[in-house]
Amino acid sequence: MNAFMLVHIVGGSVALLSGAAALAVRKGSRWHARAGTAFFASMLVMAGTGAVIAVFKPERGTALVGTFTCYLVATAWTAARQRSGKSTGFGRAALGIAKGCAIGQLLLGFAGLNDPDGKVDSLPWQVHFVFGSLALLAAALDLDFLRKGRLSGVQRIGRHLWRMSMAMLIATSSFFRGQRDEFPEAWQGF
Repeated sequence: MNAFMLVHIVGGSVALLSGAAALAVRKGSRWHARAGTAFFASMLVMAGTGAVIAVFKPERGTALVGTFTCYLVATAWTAARQRSGKSTGFGRAALGIAKGCAIGQLLLGFAGLNDPDGKVDSLPWQVHFVFGSLALLAAALDLDFLRKGRLSGVQRIGRHLWRMSMAMLIATSSFFRGQRDEFPEAWQGF
């Protein structure tokens, strides 16, 4: 195992633990903020290194999923920290990332449809369409946010919640479903 993979695994482990802690404690508390910040940082490490690892395999769809996950946690963290609810230059740049991930995943999905195996690299075409649709939804919500220029408190918390939750779902799915062969044989059928 190389050092890059070790950083990815440690980042993912910290992300799963800190994400669970952020979910377990009272929202808005100091402990929630600390666990959330640890989740944010470790998710960037895990998803960022995962995206780079995927580029060199090559696993184009997985690289886009890692990029999209970084986008989700960065925009979710910004929503929690930007109490004014105002749009920023970061929000405009993030919109570009979401659109790029959406277009990339949808193109890979169509390529998989035309492949005899129904896959691009190791992912089936359906996976690309699911992540492409999620990225398209996120981009549409970003566009609406930028058009309005401001989010109410409830909208800001909703933005934070769905994006952090989606990032946590991606991380846990990647770990438990993607690494099934690393678990004891009795657990592998679940």
